[in-house]
Amino acid sequence: MSQERRERGGKARDAMGRVGALLSSVMDLHVRIALQEADHEKRRLISGALLLSGGLTMMLLALIAAEVALLLWLREGFSLSWIHSTLAVASLNVVVAGVFLRIGGGLLKGPYLPQTTAGLTKTTRALLGR
Repeated sequence: MSQERRERGGKARDAMGRVGALLSSVMDLHVRIALQEADHEKRRLISGALLLSGGLTMMLLALIAAEVALLLWLREGFSLSWIHSTLAVASLNVVVAGVFLRIGGGLLKGPYLPQTTAGLTKTTRALLGR
């Protein structure tokens, strides 16, 4: 091989090395940005879950207060005994719960994709230890 040909091969290798280093640097930057975005998304999801749980807790407390107010209103407004007022509120709760369960059960009826059925079966087996 001639000296000139060796020099061209060395220059080409150097150029390829530089291109490889540049691509590696760009990929490292891309990975760093993706990790930052994933960290941001994780914080956003955790914050959202905490705010939702706080809101649901406050909603539950408001529902309990409304139940107590209804109980007191039934007792005072209709001159019912405590037991009759409590039974009326409990009966209302059973009716509303029944409606929710009926609608929810209807929404959960099939047909399911085979992958969904397999996943539900595996999860159920894992939870029940079968």
